[in-house]
Amino acid sequence: MLSLKTVFSAVFLAVGGFLFGYDSGIITSTISLDTFNEYFGHPSGTVTGGIVSSFQGGAILGTMVNMVAADWLGRKKNILAGSVVSVLGCALQAGAVNMVMLIIGRFIAGVAVGMLTSTIPMYAAELSEPKWRATLSGLLQWMLSWGFFVAQWLGYGCSFSTNAFSWRFPLAFQNVPGLILIAGIWFLDESPRWLMEKDRHEEAMTVLTRIRKGAPADTVDLEFREIRDVIAADRAAGNTSWKTIVTKPSWRRRLILGCGVQAFGPLSGINVINYYGPRIYEILGIDNQTSLMIIGISGALSIVYCSIGLYLVDRVGRIKPLIVSAFFLSASLLVNAVQAQYMDQQNTNQLRSMVAMNFVFSLFYTPLGIISWVYPAEIFPIEVRALGNALTTFTNWAVNLIFAQFTPNALDTVGFKYFYLFFALNLIAATCYYFFYPETKGRTLEQIDELFGDQLVPHAMEDPDGAQAAVEKDSATHWEGTERQV
Repeated sequence: MLSLKTVFSAVFLAVGGFLFGYDSGIITSTISLDTFNEYFGHPSGTVTGGIVSSFQGGAILGTMVNMVAADWLGRKKNILAGSVVSVLGCALQAGAVNMVMLIIGRFIAGVAVGMLTSTIPMYAAELSEPKWRATLSGLLQWMLSWGFFVAQWLGYGCSFSTNAFSWRFPLAFQNVPGLILIAGIWFLDESPRWLMEKDRHEEAMTVLTRIRKGAPADTVDLEFREIRDVIAADRAAGNTSWKTIVTKPSWRRRLILGCGVQAFGPLSGINVINYYGPRIYEILGIDNQTSLMIIGISGALSIVYCSIGLYLVDRVGRIKPLIVSAFFLSASLLVNAVQAQYMDQQNTNQLRSMVAMNFVFSLFYTPLGIISWVYPAEIFPIEVRALGNALTTFTNWAVNLIFAQFTPNALDTVGFKYFYLFFALNLIAATCYYFFYPETKGRTLEQIDELFGDQLVPHAMEDPDGAQAAVEKDSATHWEGTERQV
């Protein structure tokens, strides 16, 4: 059974997901408000795109910071640093007196989210045991849904205000999750795998014993030796340089797959709908407050979808849900794109149908939303896990940046025809999942090496049902003079 310490750690870390979801979601209502547009002189579509995309640009820088600093700082200190940066950026947004100050604040907040999103799923995966790893790592997406939900309904409620409170208060509320992380991070344990990689073996064993409370002592010892042996084997083979993630074929493959699943998230079209929902509904002739209410209802349902998804992901696996998700995302986008070509705004049934397709889209985005964080967090070896997650998250935010900047003009120019692009991209994603992505369900982080052509560590081999078998021969002797094969 899961220990309370492990569950608490994963849930607390997921507050970073709430921060991400709220920061991303609140801008949807903010840029649609008359009070906001009047205060900032009715910004153009290009400037509006800049407000949204500055956040993505900052997130890209945040992932780049992690490429350099995450392994040096450790998981806890990295999350603390990201939380402090978040509070600074969010305070600037709430107090913005001109557009430059607002965009700088958005950029700084984005840096924080980039740091947090490339650390939290990895940290949760390193604390978790195989049976529950996807569920606990996927809590980031679950709390992200809560962040969007709160942002959407708070934005809707504040939209009835007729002064600057309508947008200043929602922006100021962004500080709350950052302050919670700053206050609570001290109560978490450092990752035992990071401690082992830094040769702090006694601390790692202490932490492992604490987070596996209730597990048999020999099971904890088995996991400890498995982690130790994998690290020793990579060092013996010379796999300690950051360049190895590109030069070693099995590691390079992991990088490509991790970047791919992260890219397919924004390439699905989700952020076009999330960031520019009011503009899309405006095309349908729906007023702003009604569109914000529709988006709020969708956000509430997303929490339900995500809860079901978390229950299933460690039972069904990763790849089958991704394939199903991609096909239905394509279908819902195709329906709306075709209907838009024959749109009659006097036909209320057609308008309801097009709104319903956005709800269908949200439902089937859930597996991709969860697994796009889980999969990269579990496929990299410890030596490059922080770097690998930073690079994959960098890919996510880079693609996000492109679509955040150009979507307003695309919607103004071609309207719903824009959705044909995402229809095709989702079909490409489904094909890639089917042919190239191996299933990782039920394996330890160390055993995932075997999936990518590396030799399996002989200690603690675990079958898909969770049964474990120890090999009697001492691992240090086994690995002496042996290199792992690719």
